Amino acid sequence: MSGHSKWSSIKHKKGAADAKRGKLFSKLARAITVAARDGGGDTDGNPALATAVQKAREASMPKDKIQKAIDTGTGAGNEGANYEHVLYEGYGPAGVAVLVEALTDNRNRASAEIRHAFSTHGGGLGEPGSVAWNFEKKGVVVVDGDRYSEDDLMPAIDAGAEDVQEEGDKMRVLSEPTDLTAVKAALEGAGVEIESAALATEPKSTVELEGRDAERMIDLLEVLDDQDDVDQVYANFDIPDSVMEKLAA
Repeated sequence: MSGHSKWSSIKHKKGAADAKRGKLFSKLARAITVAARDGGGDTDGNPALATAVQKAREASMPKDKIQKAIDTGTGAGNEGANYEHVLYEGYGPAGVAVLVEALTDNRNRASAEIRHAFSTHGGGLGEPGSVAWNFEKKGVVVVDGDRYSEDDLMPAIDAGAEDVQEEGDKMRVLSEPTDLTAVKAALEGAGVEIESAALATEPKSTVELEGRDAERMIDLLEVLDDQDDVDQVYANFDIPDSVMEKLAA
């Protein structure tokens, strides 16, 4: 299981802290706006927008706010879409590779805040290209692992899926980004209920963390995730379930 998935599980158990601070919808709207600006307002033809809209729906973001963010990105709204993509690469405790995707209207502010987060939590920023090679873009379809078996997911293989992974009570079907739509359609055609289907950044290998390194890694992710300019954080660590339960408590 990738570090990103571990961190998502911990956040879920801790509760929707971002929503309580009023930041979650703002981040989701920003991601939708930039995706619509870069690839158009049609979710069928814009995988990045489809992913951003799906995340917003899963967070119960109102439909009118989602549409407003799309309109802003395509120029139909009254506000400008002046955000830019910035990718930061760095290292966490025990040499864990970390990718930070930011959507910001102030690159200097974002750089300073992200650099500070790394330096105060046992890590540091690296040069461009220093850790990106540890990750790859994949299409990821998630289904209920208690309800479906690998045999039920075989239609996905014929549609281009590369791997099926067990992740707790979930099953994850991985594919090349260009095959995501076909894999999703094949599963739905076979009667499999999809929980989510999105583009994701997956680590090629992971570093197992325990003890203080695990605690510091989660602290770093929490601080990065709390930054207004940070959209997504990916890291190539793994934490044993027994340790993760303690961290999520």
